Amino acid sequence: MLTQIAPNLWHMQSGMKAAGLSFTSRMTVIRFADGRLWIHSPVRFDETVRAQLAQLGTVAWIVAPNRAHHLYVKHCKRMFPDAAVYGAPGLAAKRPDIAGLRTLGDSVEPEWADELEQAWFHGQPFVNEVLWFHKASGTLVACDILQCWSGPLDWRVALYARLTGVRKRFDVPRTVRLVTRDKGAAAASARAVLRWPFTRVIVAHDAIVEHDAHALVARAFARFGA
Repeated sequence: MLTQIAPNLWHMQSGMKAAGLSFTSRMTVIRFADGRLWIHSPVRFDETVRAQLAQLGTVAWIVAPNRAHHLYVKHCKRMFPDAAVYGAPGLAAKRPDIAGLRTLGDSVEPEWADELEQAWFHGQPFVNEVLWFHKASGTLVACDILQCWSGPLDWRVALYARLTGVRKRFDVPRTVRLVTRDKGAAAASARAVLRWPFTRVIVAHDAIVEHDAHALVARAFARFGA
């Protein structure tokens, strides 16, 4: 089920498997002032959650925020066939089977501009993550570029988190640092994100940061020289 974080902001975690590891991923839902819903990084959900979303508002947009978080986009689209689908740069070539996929960029979509700020994190073509700032709740919505694997984990997942430097530590994982091809471009993107006055951070794996959020992101983004 969806859990409310703040007014007009919800999340849901669901299990998934990748590279032989079983872990959770997070879907974030934002309700705009006009009642339309924006779904970030969809996970698999059932009819109960579909009904919960329908009660919250009209699902208008489904967003795949990077080139990895796209597995359940078609599932979400089947649940809400009238929603528009947006994906990170390069995703359309990777997933030509997602019909009508619109590509995100540096500029926020005009329909979202009253509610969100947007930044494409450059310098990482393998990831091409796009981040958002939800103005009303002061929340940075990220995906894989920032991680903190907290709580009880299967030993294999805990080992992976330790090896990548994000077991109970909020940071840019080593996997993301390794695929950074242009550190200068990444630093410029990091500085753009840090100009946003966020006080909370939501990431896919798996913490929600409610305290010292801006300082923790600044420390993490120092990896890029920001």
